[in-house]
Amino acid sequence: MFKRAGLTHRECISIHVGQAGVQIGNACWELYCLEHGISPDGKMPGDNSVGVTDDAFNTFFSETGQGKHVPRAIFCDLEPTVVDEVRRGDYKDLFHPEQMISGKEDAANNYARGHYTIGKEMIDAVIDRTRRLADNCSGLQGFLIFHSFGGGTGSGFSSLLMERLSVDYGKKSKLEFAIYPAPHISSAVVEPYNSILTTHTTLEHSDCAFMVDNEAIYDICRKNLDIERPSYKNLNRLISQIVSSITASLRFDGALNVDLTEFQTNLVPYPRIHFPLATYAPVVGRAKAAHEQHTVMEITGACFDPANQLVKCDPRSGKYMACCLLYRGDVVPKDVNAAIAHIKTKRTIQFVSK
Repeated sequence: MFKRAGLTHRECISIHVGQAGVQIGNACWELYCLEHGISPDGKMPGDNSVGVTDDAFNTFFSETGQGKHVPRAIFCDLEPTVVDEVRRGDYKDLFHPEQMISGKEDAANNYARGHYTIGKEMIDAVIDRTRRLADNCSGLQGFLIFHSFGGGTGSGFSSLLMERLSVDYGKKSKLEFAIYPAPHISSAVVEPYNSILTTHTTLEHSDCAFMVDNEAIYDICRKNLDIERPSYKNLNRLISQIVSSITASLRFDGALNVDLTEFQTNLVPYPRIHFPLATYAPVVGRAKAAHEQHTVMEITGACFDPANQLVKCDPRSGKYMACCLLYRGDVVPKDVNAAIAHIKTKRTIQFVSK
C-alpha cells in the first residue's frame, strides 16, 4: 500500500444506472455528505479553503469557485420516476441538473431493450456527460458503476455503457457495485436471464465487481437491526454503509490509501474471476449499540461469519484465494495481526495453500 504523495488527484466518477443504481446512489451521496460535513445544498460550513481542491474528498466532489461541492456522479435511467425522486428529494440542490439523465420509456425488465433498442437512444447523452466530467479531472482514477443484474436497464444499459467506457477509457479501472438476484426473493421472473446476459457481456470490461443480494441484506436488517419488514430505504442505507467503507480510503487522508487498482491487485487472481464476496461487521441496532464491546478480534471474526455476508452462499465449502480487510476508526496494527493469526487457526476458514 502507498502513502499519498504530494497533491496528486485521483478522481473517481460514479455512474448510477437503473432503479437500483439510482436509489443506492441517493443513499450513498447522502452518507458521503454526512461524513464530510457537506450540507444538502453542497456548501461545507467547515471548509476554510474555498476554491482550493487539494482535500482528499475532492476525489468524489468537485468544488466551484463559490465553495459549492458537486458530486462527480451521473444518474441515468430509461424512465423518469426514480431520477425524478432525486430531483425532488432533500439533496436536489447538491447534484448538477445535467448529470441526471432520464428517458421516457423503461426497459421493462428486458435486457435487449436496455442494451439495443431503448438504451441505444440514450447512451450518447450519458457518454457525453461522462466525458465532460472526465475532462474536469486532473488525474482520473476510474469509474464506479452501480446497477442491478436483474433489471432491464441495470443489466442491458450497464453492459452497453461499460463496453463504451472500455473503448473511450481503456486503461482506467472500472469497479461495479451490483445487486445480484437473490435465491428466494425476486422482483421479476426474467432476472436469471438478464443476469447471465449482463455477466457475459461485462466480463471483459469490468475489473472488479462487489456483489450484494437483497435476501442477504433483508436477513441482516431482520436479525441484526430488528427491523421486521425492511423497506428499500433500509436496504439502501445498509448498502451505502458498505460502499462508504470500501471507498473511505479514497475519500479521507490517512497513512494508508488504497486506490482502485489496489483492490484489483489484491483481490483478483485472474482477470475473469473478479467477483469478491463482501462482508460487513458490526451491524448493530441503536438499542444494542451501547451494550456491545466490539473488539478488533470480534469484528474480524464476524467478517468470516456467513450470516454477515452480502450474498447468500456458504464459503465454508470452498477455500479463500485472497482476502482484504478494511478497518475504519481507531485500530492498532498489533490487534489486527493478532486477529488475523487467530482466524488462520480456525478449521472452518481455509485458504488455498501456495
